[in-house]
Amino acid sequence: MSASQKHLPHPYRRNLAWFGFQMILKLTFPLLFRYRSRNRERVPKTTGGLILSNHQSYLDPMLIGLPISRPISYIARENLFRIPLLGTILRMCYVIPINRDSAGTESVRKAVQRMNAGFLVGIFPEGTRSADGKLGEIKPGFVALARRAQQPIYPVGIAGADRAMPKGGLIVYPKKIRVIFGEPIPAEKVIQLAKKGNEEEFLKLIHTRLQECLDEANAWCES
Repeated sequence: MSASQKHLPHPYRRNLAWFGFQMILKLTFPLLFRYRSRNRERVPKTTGGLILSNHQSYLDPMLIGLPISRPISYIARENLFRIPLLGTILRMCYVIPINRDSAGTESVRKAVQRMNAGFLVGIFPEGTRSADGKLGEIKPGFVALARRAQQPIYPVGIAGADRAMPKGGLIVYPKKIRVIFGEPIPAEKVIQLAKKGNEEEFLKLIHTRLQECLDEANAWCES
């Protein structure tokens, strides 16, 4: 692990804050949302990687992290860290700040360092929450990160979160939620497709994999 990461706990073990919060979610989410996930074993218990998911609500990071027994470093807006208490919680939960007004090179560097040190890094490549639950356009901002990290990608599909906590609202409704962990994209394929000149093909692959996960999650949610 690099010197800049020595303050972080072990990449494969949750700290006390993460563990306690996860235990609360495991008690409440199955009751409130009839939450269930499938294929979480596709995410390794060790080694780094990039988790990419569709984005339906503020609940999404918790929905993905709930069944995984290791921490995930999500990337979030820098201004959220200035909010009292929330900023402290984000830091304790390994979140990486990003300044959307700059190129974000420092955030990319930190995210690559963490993945190389064995951490999972989570990103929502649509860049914003969906208003209708459908998968939106995949923004290319994460491609530079995938290119530099050269780590496997783990696609995830979330269904029902847009109804449980719609975009623009802060009220939580007791709606069914399902989460699908898709087939990983090996590092070799990421290296091949994320290189300069192949961005369009790479974005198409990511969109296809996320759509497959979302379709499976929707079908399970409606069954």
